[in-house]
Amino acid sequence: QVQLVESGGGLVQAGGSLRLSCAASGRTFSSSAMGWFRQTPGEDREFVATISWSGVNTNYADSVKGRFTISRDNAKNTVHLQMNSLKLEDTAVYYCAANPWGVSRRFGEYAYWGQGTQVTVSS
Repeated sequence: QVQLVESGGGLVQAGGSLRLSCAASGRTFSSSAMGWFRQTPGEDREFVATISWSGVNTNYADSVKGRFTISRDNAKNTVHLQMNSLKLEDTAVYYCAANPWGVSRRFGEYAYWGQGTQVTVSS
């Protein structure tokens, strides 16, 4: 089992940057693929980025490709999402998730979720 706690959200102006962190506990973290998803009120949870257990493989939503970078440090049980050139449409609650079965863009395949952190981008 994996417990996840996100941090780093906040208010930022358009064009700015934020770095989200996800602290994980549980012995399966280092063998789990990790993902970031986001959700706005009334909308489905949207895939943002994912990274394999080794950190070698990453995948991004087209909407964030080139602006966001996912990374992980298995020694520290953390996953990060560096968000640059933020846009108004990036405003959402961002969730960290763990998938013991591998990299996936589908939120239904992630077994463990954090509580979310709010990111608000202002004009």
